[in-house]
Amino acid sequence: MHPDTNPASVWPDAGMTEDEAAEEARRIIADAYRPAPQTPTAYRDDTPLPAHGTTPPVAQPGRVPMSQGATDASVLMLAGGTTTAMVGGTAAVLMYVSQFADPLVCGLVFGAPTALVLALARLASRAKPAPDVHHHYEGPVHQDQRTVHTRTTGVWAKTNNHQ
Repeated sequence: MHPDTNPASVWPDAGMTEDEAAEEARRIIADAYRPAPQTPTAYRDDTPLPAHGTTPPVAQPGRVPMSQGATDASVLMLAGGTTTAMVGGTAAVLMYVSQFADPLVCGLVFGAPTALVLALARLASRAKPAPDVHHHYEGPVHQDQRTVHTRTTGVWAKTNNHQ
């Protein structure tokens, strides 16, 4: 802009004198360089959570809720199906590639590990874990967690307990 030109003639709707514009510019620059106020970047809620509530459980995405036995059975079925598909696929590929493989021999060779796995699974299913033991007490309870090592010696038994 030419020094002789009046800003009001260039921008007739500006409505500010040069002194007002300079003051406004100083105000804007001062606001820009003012230090930022201290604002928290995180908040931790330390109020204790309730031990239990009245809200009923909600089904979560994924597998549907079922008993532990049903879950174990479904996993076992999935594993058996996958194993069967791998064994059958391997036998089919071997017979196709060799063009000479005997289906009976392939059935015996690939079926033996499957039969062994099924036998071991049946044996493992008969082994039952120890039952869960739950104790319910009323009143104050003290649990002693010490380990006692016992040694019995002599013709007439003498027991020495050491902690």
